Amino acid sequence: MALFRTHDDALFALGNQDPFSGAWVLSRGIVGTRGSRPTVASPMHKQVFDLRTGECLDDHGVAVPVYDVRVREGTVEVNCA
Repeated sequence: MALFRTHDDALFALGNQDPFSGAWVLSRGIVGTRGSRPTVASPMHKQVFDLRTGECLDDHGVAVPVYDVRVREGTVEVNCA
């Protein structure tokens, strides 16, 4: 799993495996936006994924898993179920 904090302090969790290369590298991607969508760009081939939905914005039909995230009493919790 890859955990991201955006410039506005929002938290997101996605699967860490890049579906195009198979490498476990999304946690090292570049966080940004495309329009109003918070995104991460894979460090391998630069495909961009929506942090809210896991959808690949460059190849529709490809997505990575998305996990619910919350902060409770100062601890980040991720629902991996």
